[in-house]
Amino acid sequence: MMRSSRQLSHMRATLAICVALLLSLVAKQSNALYFYTEVGEEKCFIEELPVDTVVVGHYMAETWHADKNAYVIEEDMGIRVSVVERADEHLLVDTTAPAEGKFAFTSHIAGDHDICLSSHPHDSHSYHTSGDHPQIRLHLDIIIGEAKPDNTAADRSHITDLAGRVKNLNDKLKDIRKEQQYQREREALFRDESEKTNARAVIYSAIQGVVLVAACVWQLRTLRVSTEVPEWHRMRKRFD
Repeated sequence: MMRSSRQLSHMRATLAICVALLLSLVAKQSNALYFYTEVGEEKCFIEELPVDTVVVGHYMAETWHADKNAYVIEEDMGIRVSVVERADEHLLVDTTAPAEGKFAFTSHIAGDHDICLSSHPHDSHSYHTSGDHPQIRLHLDIIIGEAKPDNTAADRSHITDLAGRVKNLNDKLKDIRKEQQYQREREALFRDESEKTNARAVIYSAIQGVVLVAACVWQLRTLRVSTEVPEWHRMRKRFD
């Protein structure tokens, strides 16, 4: 009995360690950056996504104040976010939110997606009348492959923290499989294009070889005729 309990404890500890290691290895892909822009200026980024991938973006817009000599988050500054699938020009997100917030969407098809942000103050008349165009520092953190939240976990008291982590791990593994499948499809497409290009190169080389052989034969025949004609003239003059 003591040995069974020790084995059970050892298995639980091993499982917890494995889950912790997998969680540390299988991390979400995150692209954090910041850039400078002006009021009304739109900045776009291209993200290549596999199909059915959840993307969450966190942003924060800070406006430069010369009197404070610092960037400050203004409540009357709004950020417009738009996401477009390049393949079919399908608009996934088009919203205007406060200076700090987040957006989320799920890719319907694999390929490039345009993620565009622009700043638009709620009281734009004050900016136009004053002629002031302050600089804006916009922070953007795009998380690709974020697992969908489990809203029912809070209502289930019997689900342990370890089970929740395992579920999140399974969701992330699904995202990784989607990414791998998308990369395999791209590799297959690239391989087909390479094979077609190689086949065309072989055909062109064969055609060039045939043309070269024909040109050599024609040159040899021309050279032979040109050498036989003077010989025929010399023989004729000798008989005459």
